[in-house]
Amino acid sequence: MRKRILELLRASGAEPVSGEEISRQLEVSRTAIWKHIQTLKNEGYEIESVPKKGYILREAPDKLFPQEITSRLKTKWLGHSICYQDSVDSTNNVAKAIANGGCENGLMVVAEEQCSGKGRLSRGWISPYAKGIWFSVVLKPPFLPQEASKCTLLAAVSVVKTINKLKGVQAAIKWPNDVLLNGRKLVGILTEMNAEFGHINYVVIGTGVNTNGQKEDYPEEVRDLAVSVADVAQEPFTRVELLVDILKNMEDLYEDVLEHGFAPVLDEWRKYSCTLGQEVKVIAPDETYFGKALDIDEEGLLIVQREDGRIDKVVAGDVSIRPAAAKNGAYQ
Repeated sequence: MRKRILELLRASGAEPVSGEEISRQLEVSRTAIWKHIQTLKNEGYEIESVPKKGYILREAPDKLFPQEITSRLKTKWLGHSICYQDSVDSTNNVAKAIANGGCENGLMVVAEEQCSGKGRLSRGWISPYAKGIWFSVVLKPPFLPQEASKCTLLAAVSVVKTINKLKGVQAAIKWPNDVLLNGRKLVGILTEMNAEFGHINYVVIGTGVNTNGQKEDYPEEVRDLAVSVADVAQEPFTRVELLVDILKNMEDLYEDVLEHGFAPVLDEWRKYSCTLGQEVKVIAPDETYFGKALDIDEEGLLIVQREDGRIDKVVAGDVSIRPAAAKNGAYQ
């Protein structure tokens, strides 16, 4: 009901819409319309009541409400089913719980805040309230389980293609699952899978985009490592606008994968990579070594040439990659 009221108010623009007209179109009482208007105001919508004329929507809150997302969605199926939460431990956890109980392909869980956001290798991900886009999507792909990890690369490309449209923003992808802006961390992505032998039940892609976070929103030890879109963007944006564009890019890439495989996604990933061609430090469970990142293979593994010339393929789940800073000819 409130979604339809907002649609009518938006369609009218700066002209008021009477409560009588809204109640006639929605076939409910004017009292019911008034109550819904009050609820919308409590949610942060700025709705002006013009005596004897009706209501005007002056401004919508920068919240990731389902009605705000669906009114702008450009996708055919991704994100059409939305689970919105004000605060969660982790959108991935919520998405997995829903998927385990059965859900449609393309379900999205989105929250204003994560209290226990998850990163790769059991690291945390800080998700301050209404300062980012914290969301997870559930996909049920027909491809084999060994392909699932490449969904992380797909998500990274989707985000970078979206935010780099903003004036002043030039983000890049750091293998395997981070997006950097001016050398600092902007986006984290975590892909989790539920599968049986030879069959994927579902894949959950969790994505966290720091859109408006400020230094005081983060612990002191990571303040110099984080960056937000708002720190560099030279034009206004809203979180909803960014989210619906990310979803559109994600759907387009995913459908391309279903038709042509992951090769086109890997080519896109290479264009946005800040890892390839760089000297890197590979921190593996049993050794640490240095080399140069040459490429990714068809499985999304990082190809590294060691200092002694040997070629290794690095598996994301087993290692961390760090830039290798040279000083007086020695790596730090």
